Amino acid sequence: MKYPLLTPEQLEALRRLDTCTVSNAVETFGLRLRNEGYTDASIRCLFPHLPAMVGHAVTVKIHCSSPPTLGGHYLEHTGWWNYVLSVPAPRVVVVQDADPMPGSGSLLGEVHANILRALDCVGAATNGTVRDIPSVAAMCFHFFASGPAVSHGYAHIIEFGKGVEIGGLKIESGDLLHGDVHGLLSIPPEIAAEIPAAAAKIVKWERQIIAQCRSRDFSVEKLRTVVQSSPR
Repeated sequence: MKYPLLTPEQLEALRRLDTCTVSNAVETFGLRLRNEGYTDASIRCLFPHLPAMVGHAVTVKIHCSSPPTLGGHYLEHTGWWNYVLSVPAPRVVVVQDADPMPGSGSLLGEVHANILRALDCVGAATNGTVRDIPSVAAMCFHFFASGPAVSHGYAHIIEFGKGVEIGGLKIESGDLLHGDVHGLLSIPPEIAAEIPAAAAKIVKWERQIIAQCRSRDFSVEKLRTVVQSSPR
């Protein structure tokens, strides 16, 4: 089933939330297990100072470790740019390094970040590595990766538009992703528009808990009452 695209206002409402709060809100709908739908600690947010990233996944698979059988390097693959534009904006490129040991080289650096931003991408995520860190940080273009790399190695695209997996998160082309300093999360499309309202209820409840903990009138019984009023 396809769901209507979010409006710019709805996307902005999601962007104003941190990823932990979005995760809490998703849990209230009971659509998936609470240990599913997000990347593990192998995927790091390299620019934690940036605000949250929200966009639709553009899926790509690469190899980096092996040289071509002919010539000294692989030719630049440009056909996938048309595929990028076929996914609704804003876009997040998700690159699965399919080598046995991911990270021996990097597809993503300053040049590709500029190309992708020109294609209305707001960031990229990979189980492999990225480079040109200072230059990309200055662009305010998001990078989520296992870490930095020195060289592109023999990075080349082997597939795009099909399912990928990074950091334990399975991602299909078009999936709605939310990421910040905490990591990367997928949002089920059928509830995406309802997340900000659900998040507001959780934030209100959490503020009440914190307020009670800091209150001069604190008591365990009062705290228990607030905690038991959970909207989850």
